[in-house]
Amino acid sequence: MHTQHMNIILIFAHTRDVGLYRSCLHCLHKKKTDMEQFGKILIVDDNEDVLFALNLLLEPYAEKIKVAVTPDRIEHFMTTFRPDIILLDMNFSRDAISGQEGFDSLKQILSIDPQAVVIFMTAYADTDKAVRAIKAGATDFIPKPWEKEKLLATLSSGMKLRRSRTEINLLKEQVEVLSNATAGGSEKVIIGDSLVMQQVFSTMEKLRDTDANILILGENGTGKDVIARLLYRNSPRYGKPFVTIDLGSIPEQLFESELFGYEKGAFTDARKAKAGRMEVATGGTLFLDEIGNLSLPMQAKLLTAIEKRCISRLGSTQATPIDVRLICATNADIRRLVDEGDFRQDLLYRINTIELHIPPLRERGNDILLLAEHFLQRYARKYQKEMRGLTREAKNKLLKYAWPGNVRELQHTMERAVILGDGSLLRPENFMFQASASRQKKEEEVLNLEQLERQAVERAMRLSEGNVTRAAEYLGITRFALYRKLEKLGL
Repeated sequence: MHTQHMNIILIFAHTRDVGLYRSCLHCLHKKKTDMEQFGKILIVDDNEDVLFALNLLLEPYAEKIKVAVTPDRIEHFMTTFRPDIILLDMNFSRDAISGQEGFDSLKQILSIDPQAVVIFMTAYADTDKAVRAIKAGATDFIPKPWEKEKLLATLSSGMKLRRSRTEINLLKEQVEVLSNATAGGSEKVIIGDSLVMQQVFSTMEKLRDTDANILILGENGTGKDVIARLLYRNSPRYGKPFVTIDLGSIPEQLFESELFGYEKGAFTDARKAKAGRMEVATGGTLFLDEIGNLSLPMQAKLLTAIEKRCISRLGSTQATPIDVRLICATNADIRRLVDEGDFRQDLLYRINTIELHIPPLRERGNDILLLAEHFLQRYARKYQKEMRGLTREAKNKLLKYAWPGNVRELQHTMERAVILGDGSLLRPENFMFQASASRQKKEEEVLNLEQLERQAVERAMRLSEGNVTRAAEYLGITRFALYRKLEKLGL
């Protein structure tokens, strides 16, 4: 069979009768749907008959094939075509047998892509040259004329190696991102017995087995990142990467390279290729914090990636498929941004299959004390203080404070109080709140009971999107009581 195949190649490579060639090969090839795919192949050889024969032979097996008759085209194809396998002749114009030009080309290839799979071809094969080729970084060595089955087996092994190297590189990127994300981080928990938090927990429980994109809304410091991690831990993607990007801390000009990655040389400081966060998060979850800060041009790029489920690194034309679940968060009034033209409505539809509203700490009642006790115990252990709790007066002071910084502010307040406090109990004087004059004025303006009731009802109706039953649950009253209040307040 090998002899038949070689005869067909040698005859029809010279006649260039492609139709007849394919007809003769029909009985030797399997159906394309049953064949193993070898990815993209670059063939570099100065013999056009060899290029023609290999192109026709490998065309049913390869995703795409490019050919070059001189090695000076290699760099161009490496950066534009990005082959999975390179079949490289060892001898070109300089001499017929030394193979030095092939070794020079191999060095050039590996400088561009250290993970490249290069298979040497030569009509002047010997053991020393083969050993030298492998030591220099070649994957394998094929003599000419080749045997079809050996060539295909070599290509199959080369493609498996390429896939393994790609997977290993991606795993390294994932480990690096995950290590950076968790390095130095403190334990974060979510605590709450209030009705509003129980409603949040109830919704999260319903999301346990779903893969839907989620938008978390809430003020700064309410724990949106903690909620995101809890959603991930209770999702089908738990154990796969959980990758975060704080869009509020990344300059706009760096967002694209962070999200999509880049190739070596894509810009001045791109000394090596780097996978973006979307590529690293493939199979897992991508958490985009403060997505309301994203500019309109970047929103368009993100929307395209979500819709096409693929990305292209900066400096590359190759599309890389992605499979990520999105969890986004923002403290902004996202619908107001849409109304004002600062946030794309079509992107909002993509990211908020489910919306989760995290209430501010001031609306969570005794959760303030539960969290305060939790942080007190944590920092008492950390700073080796013998502190058991808070006095009644201290608790009242904490409950009366508005907590504009929410849980994050409470955490920092408790840490400072533990560090500076003496004795076994924390007292009111251990907590120094510096309410701004503007906030004090605002609080004085809303002390009118009817105004407070109106604001509470309006907020509940807004949060429930006009659903009276849900609004009544937010307010802790019956649906009929809410109807009476709506009528009384003229709402």
